Amino acid sequence: MLQCLSGSSCVRVIEGYRSTWYFLVLVLAYVLYLLFGALVFSAVELPYEEQLRQELRTVKQQFLEDNECLSEERLEEFLTRALEASNYGVSVLNNATTNWNWDFTSALFFASTVLSTTGYGHTVPLSDGGKAFCIIYSVVGIPFTLLFLTAVVQRIMEFSTRRPVEYLHRRWGMSKPLLATLHATLLAIITISCFFLIPAIIFSVLEEDWNFLESFYFCFISLSTIGLGDYVPGEGYHQRFRELYKLGITFYLILGLIAMLVVLETFCELQHLKKLRKMFYLRKQKTEDQLNIVDHDHLSFASVSDQAASFREDKTDMFPDDIVSASPTTSNGPMRHTEILCQETTR
Repeated sequence: MLQCLSGSSCVRVIEGYRSTWYFLVLVLAYVLYLLFGALVFSAVELPYEEQLRQELRTVKQQFLEDNECLSEERLEEFLTRALEASNYGVSVLNNATTNWNWDFTSALFFASTVLSTTGYGHTVPLSDGGKAFCIIYSVVGIPFTLLFLTAVVQRIMEFSTRRPVEYLHRRWGMSKPLLATLHATLLAIITISCFFLIPAIIFSVLEEDWNFLESFYFCFISLSTIGLGDYVPGEGYHQRFRELYKLGITFYLILGLIAMLVVLETFCELQHLKKLRKMFYLRKQKTEDQLNIVDHDHLSFASVSDQAASFREDKTDMFPDDIVSASPTTSNGPMRHTEILCQETTR
């Protein structure tokens, strides 16, 4: 008996805090996923890093042996200065002197990456005034960008998702959840083709050092707003029509980001995903005022019901038992008491 009571109490506790248990499982799964990613990246990339370090040591040692008049300290100073300039987007190579990082098209590309929070990091403000303006510009611009993207996506969703699903539902008579799933899958395929596969092919042709995988990698890193900055188009030494190319990339990033948000919002409106999200949310607690109103309404309804029940009992007692028991019935139930009295009077 005690085991049953304890078991039932445990079940009630688990049922009462179901969303909390789901949330704890979600947190644990996320932490495990982070650890899994760290282990895989470390296992895959660490050997390549060690190989690159070894190659740099060999090249540096060979350079010092070929130039005995140059000390290692002077070489270290030069390399440190060159790397610092490279971090600011300025290269020491002669072939890269024709590329400016802060002409109008490059600055427009930088502004778009800042407002979209992509932030490649290949170009950063050099002056203190530029850094201060970047802070102010981002504080105002990022919420403004979110508002802009939300308004655009909401309007696109009306014509690209909601109305087509509603039209097909009325035309074909299919269930809305099934139509929404098929529509979201088709929209995802179109978006991947138009903003990932086709641009990856174009970038692999325009960028001399990029293959298809690297171009697809750039598209994904950019449109997911990760923005690692290891691959940035338009930074080649012999890039033709660089200003026009940078302008086209800016529009591509904005349109691609809008398309990604439309696809994500479409999937978020699916019924199954809504149920999945609700599993981890806290249940809305009723406020004290709402509880008082509910209790008051319940008491009022109960009192009215009690009064009605007592009135029916009093009214039933007014008639003899033989009259009530002898009452004929119709298709809609027992006949009314007035009809019974009329029949008795006639008899």
